[in-house]
Amino acid sequence: MTRFFLHEGRRLAYSQIEGEGPGVVFLGGFRSDKEGTKALDLEQWAREAGRACLRFDYSGHGESSGEFLDGTIGDWAEDAAAIVNALAEGPQVLVGSSMGGWIALLLARRMPERIAGLVTIAAAPDFTEDGYWAEFDEDQKSTLEAEGQIALPSDYSDEPYIITKRLVEDGRRNLVLRDPLPLPFPVRFLQGTEDEAVSTSTALRLLEHADGPDMRLSLVKGADHRFSDPSCLALIRRTVEEV
Repeated sequence: MTRFFLHEGRRLAYSQIEGEGPGVVFLGGFRSDKEGTKALDLEQWAREAGRACLRFDYSGHGESSGEFLDGTIGDWAEDAAAIVNALAEGPQVLVGSSMGGWIALLLARRMPERIAGLVTIAAAPDFTEDGYWAEFDEDQKSTLEAEGQIALPSDYSDEPYIITKRLVEDGRRNLVLRDPLPLPFPVRFLQGTEDEAVSTSTALRLLEHADGPDMRLSLVKGADHRFSDPSCLALIRRTVEEV
């Protein structure tokens, strides 16, 4: 059942099951929601294992209030921090998919005492800067500056991605691959080799940059960015259980 949490005037939709800790928190990707395949499968695993589990929609996503184009990485990280602090008891295992991996790393930097472990799936840290901005040509950069947004084709939707100037500028204030990134808890990075949205080089860069006592990267040959076929879902389950 969907419930709502009020944060900064925004109504954030969430679903939560009770169980033993450490609980599991699923952090979705850019324009995704809490009803995705990975989120639902993780909740089912938690139910079977008797674990607490929380999945939610950032503002402007899914059933939560707000307009997607008004949101930024910083806003969505604030949503995540607020809902974890308000609804989750004790240390949590964060499971971040794509952009959710970046959000998870921001939470790790912000409140490490609340994190028991971290699992990322095709993590996309700093993608607004190292992905979009770095790959824009001069005409695209000029359009973004002049019009405040630019439309890009999407491989995952019939509608284009609208990238706003505010999203890019806020992303620069929330980069995690430029400064030290301590992760003092078990960490597992999962990455598909056929992922066309996040490259294996990004996963390797994250592994090399972050610092922690128990950190591993698993590359899955042939897996794409969705990372949602039965074998990938089973790997996510096993990895969360390990952490």
